Amino acid sequence: MAPLGGAPRLVLLFSGKRKSGKDFVTEALQSRLGADVCAVLRLSGPLKEQYAQERGLNFQRLLDASTYKEAFRKDMIRWGEEKRQADPGFFCRKIVEGISQPIWLVSDTRRVSDIQWFREAYGAMTQTVRVVALEQSRQQRGWVFTPGVDDAESECGLDNFGGFDWVIENHGDEQRLEEQLENLIEFIRSRL
Repeated sequence: MAPLGGAPRLVLLFSGKRKSGKDFVTEALQSRLGADVCAVLRLSGPLKEQYAQERGLNFQRLLDASTYKEAFRKDMIRWGEEKRQADPGFFCRKIVEGISQPIWLVSDTRRVSDIQWFREAYGAMTQTVRVVALEQSRQQRGWVFTPGVDDAESECGLDNFGGFDWVIENHGDEQRLEEQLENLIEFIRSRL
């Protein structure tokens, strides 16, 4: 039985390394499909909100790509792992509460336990999408390897997952990216 949220027709779980373009891809899809049809859900949202509350931090500043967020990233990862160990579905349940759109794009799936939770809750409506980008492309977008972040489960938990339903290559070739997005949009529309 699906928890708390509405009954989606399709749940797409996006994963990928930092600066691979997960948010860019999900926002592009939402802008083309419309916010009334398509919701972008971020597992990091409730994590950051709860973390900020418990530590007296600025939640809004933890949401952006700022040095403020980066200063807390390692501790936030550790804290989030502790929460997940106690309850693997804690953040998943939070993001689906009250969502009524038929298409859900989870923009930051990072762990096998996230995929398992959605598959158990929504079954065949769940598909996985891996966004990949060459290291050079990620560096051009501002990525710098950070020990304790880029080698942690939050970045590497799905590296060996395999079997993604979709792989979106986001190496900087706009035409190639557009072709891939069109294929995915066609599939999404077939589920409406």
